[in-house]
Amino acid sequence: MQVLFGVIYHFIGGFASGSFYIPYKKVRDWSWESYWIVGGLFSWLLAPFIAAYLTVPNFMDIIRNTDSTTLFWTYVLGVLWGIGGLTFGLTMRYLGMSLGMAIVLGFCSAFGALIPPIYRDLFTDSTTGTFSSMLASTGGQIVLLGVAVCLAGIYICGKAGVMKENELSDAQKKESVKEFDFWKGLIVATISGVLSACFNFGIEAGKVMAEAALVNGSNPLFQNNVIFVPLLWGGLTTNFIWCMILNTRNRTFGDYTNAKAPLKTNYMFSAIAGTTWFLQFFFYGMGESKLGNGASSWILHMACIIIVSNVWGIYFKEWKGVNAKTYRTIILGIATVILSVFIVGIGNYW
Repeated sequence: MQVLFGVIYHFIGGFASGSFYIPYKKVRDWSWESYWIVGGLFSWLLAPFIAAYLTVPNFMDIIRNTDSTTLFWTYVLGVLWGIGGLTFGLTMRYLGMSLGMAIVLGFCSAFGALIPPIYRDLFTDSTTGTFSSMLASTGGQIVLLGVAVCLAGIYICGKAGVMKENELSDAQKKESVKEFDFWKGLIVATISGVLSACFNFGIEAGKVMAEAALVNGSNPLFQNNVIFVPLLWGGLTTNFIWCMILNTRNRTFGDYTNAKAPLKTNYMFSAIAGTTWFLQFFFYGMGESKLGNGASSWILHMACIIIVSNVWGIYFKEWKGVNAKTYRTIILGIATVILSVFIVGIGNYW
């Protein structure tokens, strides 16, 4: 049952992450940087604070009593992750939901799942959760097989994107993704995928705070919520600075009070998008507490996001106009990722 609930929590988190960008499509007469930072204030500041307040007793005392080195690295990894999150938003602009998320999360899943256990092998005395211990156990080997299958599925999704790029005219591509640009999107997606994995590293860096939360009587399901507070401060820092630069450069500070824009609905949909985004990690923390394996939790989370985002991409007709072979390719990619979820689940159960 532990594994079953872990997979369910990861799927709910994946659904939140794969769906969060949809409310932004309802924002009108605002520049990207304006609605991105308004949503970000909910994602990286308000929602994490409220979640920690409701689920972790005396969470601010835990943060204050954590040694400065731990807080520093948790925050810095949040800053690096923030750059990944920032370029993630640009990826959605240039590639759309299905293709953009597939490429970003391919890099993110590989780096986020494998580097922490490799780090434990090389730089700590830990004998659990290491890459070598995964290689030595049947369950760990099955989890690594699941990682490989997931990456294969992501490759197939990326191949479908290249086929789409070669098939459709610029006008056709921009019917569903207004600023579609495959090669520009590929560059920012690569940067985003690599740096977005820093979120998983940040959770690892701040584990002592989760342990303190358990000592304070926190429900194990919510132990990671205290880590998210300083980790997401780092993400907020990066995104806030860049969005303010863009507001200045593009002279879009007037968006926030523009009487010609539907301000109430813009703020509302941005808030919904931002809060939905945070829910992915709220449920990720719950899933990780059930499964306990950082690599398998991360790959399950990424796989669920890819599944949901590709379904939304098909729903919003991002693949409209492609031939049957391309459409079959993207369906095969999604199916392969789904298969990887089952393989990782079996590895954990084993």
